[in-house]
Amino acid sequence: MTTVSARPPTHSSPSTPLAAPLTTTTPPNGGGTQSAMRLRELVFGAACAASVRAVARLGVADALGESPATAETLAAAVTCEPQPLRRLLRALSCYGVFTETEDGTFAHTDMSRMLRDDAPNSLRYIALWCTEPWTWDAWPRLDEAVRSGASVFPELYGKGFFEYLHQEAHESAQVFNRAMTTSSKQSALDVAEHLDLSGVSVVADIGGGQGHVLASLLEKYPDVRGTLLDLPDVVAKADPRLRNGGSLAERARIVPGDCRQDIPVEADLYIIKNILEWDDDSTHRTLRNVVAAARPGARVVVIENLVDDTPSMKFTTAMDLLLLLNVGGAKHTRASMEERTTKAGLLLREVRPVNPYLHAFECAVP
Repeated sequence: MTTVSARPPTHSSPSTPLAAPLTTTTPPNGGGTQSAMRLRELVFGAACAASVRAVARLGVADALGESPATAETLAAAVTCEPQPLRRLLRALSCYGVFTETEDGTFAHTDMSRMLRDDAPNSLRYIALWCTEPWTWDAWPRLDEAVRSGASVFPELYGKGFFEYLHQEAHESAQVFNRAMTTSSKQSALDVAEHLDLSGVSVVADIGGGQGHVLASLLEKYPDVRGTLLDLPDVVAKADPRLRNGGSLAERARIVPGDCRQDIPVEADLYIIKNILEWDDDSTHRTLRNVVAAARPGARVVVIENLVDDTPSMKFTTAMDLLLLLNVGGAKHTRASMEERTTKAGLLLREVRPVNPYLHAFECAVP
């Protein structure tokens, strides 16, 4: 299907006769012009993020089928005004989210399909989570967070991030839970494919959320038993496969607890995935608690997004800054993760990519 650019058509007027052709000579400062254009695009990045949020909330991607549709048709389906919707879709088409055809209709792209609720790799709730109302309050204060090295949340809302989320922003908390569930389900299969559980009898997923990684591993390895440890409110909503009556319940144990305080779990393999993003003290205590709980020779696999030497750097460095704003935390570099595991007393054996977003640090307890 042929697409057209977002450039507006050229119109003639009585005061501007079509006499002289436009020149195409490159200006002397061509490189500077391109840089200025790119910088202008970057400082308007909020408009792009807000546009993605808007179509996600309106459900435009769900309303658009496999055939191109007019803005009028889509507007009727999602109950909005057609002309503003056309402008919204035109803006997103500049970034490859939807495409505008020669006849003025709009069609899906790979990215717009990911905003559908029924897409197997849906990013709808991830997009909503990264653009929740509190983010628009926090981002303008990034300079303050950089100066202090601390979260801006207590000053903004009078309480910590998670306290605010669960006490004051219930809708945002639900979006967060949906986003984390989506992300965990999508990466769980990659982790299960990556990890070799040969010789492992018991695996423990520490801070494992609803247990999607653990469930995927237990399905792949029918002779392995597993333990899920996370906060009480989290494990209360554990994957149905792990709960009483579930297909994996006989081989699964669910333990409510805070890994920063204690890890009352004994296993051959401990998995710590995407939770070491707090302040350094909390990260160190969690790793030391694993070392204290494990028997000598046990495996510990730390799985994290890195902010260096990875194809996903634009995403992970942005998340790194968001963590600074909301909890005073950070994503890790390879070197910082290596330093923290060895400081906790673990023996680091190797580091391997799990997928374009995740790296696994294979460690052992001395």
